[in-house]
Amino acid sequence: MRGSRRLGRIPLAFVVAVMIGGLLGSASFTGYYGQGLSYLSSNPNACVNCHIMREQFDGWQKASHHNVAVCVDCHLPHDLVGKWLAKAENGFWHSKGFTLQDFHEPIRIHDKDERILQENCIRCHVDVVHEVLGHATNDVTVSCVRCHRSVGHGPEH
Repeated sequence: MRGSRRLGRIPLAFVVAVMIGGLLGSASFTGYYGQGLSYLSSNPNACVNCHIMREQFDGWQKASHHNVAVCVDCHLPHDLVGKWLAKAENGFWHSKGFTLQDFHEPIRIHDKDERILQENCIRCHVDVVHEVLGHATNDVTVSCVRCHRSVGHGPEH
């Protein structure tokens, strides 16, 4: 009787270890399958790990900025902390959207990311846009991509 009691009780530490092992195993498989380490690079191929970005990637290859800028040059802040925070935030929302298939189609840029994009346009082209920005008032929203939409993702975007 005493022996059967021991067999019926599974130590809590064992249950916790199995749960943690399962979680780590699942996370490792997902990271490997989703090519998670590629997102730590600046390689544009990482952006097409998710098939949803294929159209944007193909457009970028035909665009005028293809030879001078990659995805992170335009879409991420350039300060070290801001870049990695934005990568982490975007990575979370992209993973969630792709996993749950609840992203907007066609894909759209969010307001925060649009501000980052605008700041990067100005940063790279400050000499050219100085005159334009000098005449802008608070009532006018200056948006580089409104007129120059094709420079990043080609003429069809």
